[in-house]
Amino acid sequence: MGIAEQLKAGIESIGSSVIEAVENFGQIIILLAQTLIWMVRPPYRLRILFQALESIGVGSLFIVMFTGLFTGLVMAYQSIYAFSLFGAETLVGGTVAAAVVRELGPVLTGLMVAGRTGSAMTTELGTMRVTEQIDAMAVMAVNPVQYLVMPRVVATTLMMPLLVMIFDLVAIGAAYALSVELMNIDPGIFTQKIKDFVDVRDVFNSAFKAGTFGLAIGLVGCYKGFYASGGAKGVGEATTSSVVTSSISVLVLDYVLTVFMYSNA
Repeated sequence: MGIAEQLKAGIESIGSSVIEAVENFGQIIILLAQTLIWMVRPPYRLRILFQALESIGVGSLFIVMFTGLFTGLVMAYQSIYAFSLFGAETLVGGTVAAAVVRELGPVLTGLMVAGRTGSAMTTELGTMRVTEQIDAMAVMAVNPVQYLVMPRVVATTLMMPLLVMIFDLVAIGAAYALSVELMNIDPGIFTQKIKDFVDVRDVFNSAFKAGTFGLAIGLVGCYKGFYASGGAKGVGEATTSSVVTSSISVLVLDYVLTVFMYSNA
């Protein structure tokens, strides 16, 4: 191939990728609109919703707590080392708490949930799609979006703030234990600096971030599985794409929300 042909092929490849991304975004917005509509339309399938809440919330509890535990330990250890260089170890509590509540809690919880729950949703719905179970459901006059997508998206959105709060408590508790019990930092100063550095606004912002991340993870996971094709190979590719897309969405949304929330701080 000549240079001109290679350039043409490259432009066509980039153009097709952009078009595909725009189409996917549009279909996700349509799926979101359908989900919102079915949230308020009967029949209300509360049993399915509670099953999704249990699967997403309780099922993700261990990995979230485990991640929070070692995040708090590492943050405390590194902060103590850094602040000890200029005799400011008293700032460890507030620094760790602010970092965890504002950023690390929502982001790391979102990444863990995307890897565990988002992939599971994609695999489950993708398997149902390639085995024509979703088509059979539509033939039986059961709306697949209401039955399959809406409960999972709502459950992910609702459970993410709770998981983030648990992550924050475990991480700050681990940082407290390491700092006070092993590094001999005064517990009163540790807790006072948390009060000084973290306020109610930070907690609400963290919960809002978590809910937004949960909505994105649920939508992407359900969308990738709902429109999967190509048999077992297609389901595997959809699952991989779901985890990658959800993780990128969490990071991008975190930046956008952080700029919006703290631009006037």
